[in-house]
Amino acid sequence: MALLQSDMLLEYVQDGDKFEILPRGLNIVWGNDSRYWKIPEQGPAELTQVSWLEVSGVVHITKAMTYSVSFEVKVKEEGFGWNGTDVLVMAKIGKTGKYKFKVNNLSPGQNIVIPSEPLAIHVVGPSDLHFGLYEVWSGKWKGGLEIIKAVVQPLPL
Repeated sequence: MALLQSDMLLEYVQDGDKFEILPRGLNIVWGNDSRYWKIPEQGPAELTQVSWLEVSGVVHITKAMTYSVSFEVKVKEEGFGWNGTDVLVMAKIGKTGKYKFKVNNLSPGQNIVIPSEPLAIHVVGPSDLHFGLYEVWSGKWKGGLEIIKAVVQPLPL
């Protein structure tokens, strides 16, 4: 198992073909603005408030197989704006690939892995797998979400 870091603060743990992407290894829109996010050196990234949730990442896949993409998140008890709001976990191969997605709902007090059913992406050869967590459609202000990590891993055959 190795912890990798580049000049862009891309941080993840790789164990064989499994990637665990830590919050500092994700691209969090408004993440550099402390009015919207708290992103510590270690531990979960915490959403203070946004109306546009966009958290994305990329991993380079070298083996042809089917991978799943998921996020481990927690909505704090005082979290707001999540009831009745769809959150999407999306993934695609390459920059121009077609997105596949799963819709999820979050509620305060939940510590969950989303999506609840595997988001399966078939990779046929070495390529970049782009993925993300999005809620950009409702226009609601949301807060109290913790991003613990994203996971990209092979699905069993």
